[in-house]
Amino acid sequence: MALGIEQKQQIVAEVNEVAASALSAVLADYRGLTVAEMTDMRAKARESGVYLRVVRNTLAKRAIEGTEYECLNDAFVGPTLLAFSQEDPGAAARLLKDYAKELEDLEIKALSIGGEMLGADQLDRVAKLPTLDEARSLLMSVMQAPVVKLARTLNEVPGKLTRTVAAIRDQKQAEG
Repeated sequence: MALGIEQKQQIVAEVNEVAASALSAVLADYRGLTVAEMTDMRAKARESGVYLRVVRNTLAKRAIEGTEYECLNDAFVGPTLLAFSQEDPGAAARLLKDYAKELEDLEIKALSIGGEMLGADQLDRVAKLPTLDEARSLLMSVMQAPVVKLARTLNEVPGKLTRTVAAIRDQKQAEG
């Protein structure tokens, strides 16, 4: 079914809006996937805050113009599945990595984060990025460490005094 000019403009505008606010993007070749597999992947994508869309390459190239994902232009060859992470930079990479493990037909083409195009071999690196909650907990543990260490050091002074007094008491009881 041919798309009308208005439908094409609507698709380009929608993808451009998503790309402008996305944290990372992953492109994959979806050739050979069944409708059930694609439906399952779309459902998981919605749950994890990933925008997943199959778009014609010419429309996708127009849609990412003016965004930090223009570096992906050369990767738009063959059937392309676009995945944009909306909430956490590694979400799209994690989603497609998990599906690529179980579905041999899903092939990662390229990914981009921070305006830099990365090869498919960098998928693991991006997928291992911490989620927002994990990053916050790491930051808090780093910020909390000096305070905890100071509290332990200050607590050690009376503890050492108590152990010294107990040792002197034990020594005097042993002598007397």
